[in-house]
Amino acid sequence: MYAVVATGGKQYRVEEGDVLRIEKLAGDVGSSIAFDNILIFSDGENVKIGRPGVAGITVHGQIVAQGKSKKILVFKYKRRKRYRRKQGHRQPFTAVRIDRIEA
Repeated sequence: MYAVVATGGKQYRVEEGDVLRIEKLAGDVGSSIAFDNILIFSDGENVKIGRPGVAGITVHGQIVAQGKSKKILVFKYKRRKRYRRKQGHRQPFTAVRIDRIEA
């Protein structure tokens, strides 16, 4: 059984027991979370495709971590103009463990 969940402007294929790193969501570690925007649901035999979403399906999970990703460097450079700018960025994320898919 799997579902495709849309959150944070991205789509994720999830199954029970999966751990996802998604865009930052509000909540403390250990709190539960529910995803209602389900695009595709499959129970192993039948596949339901939503237009735009599948009604009656909810994916329940639990927040296992709140953190920041690895640092990326943003470097701007113009040749022959003595222009250089270096900036770092760490994107915040939320790690969610999928507990169950409720149909």
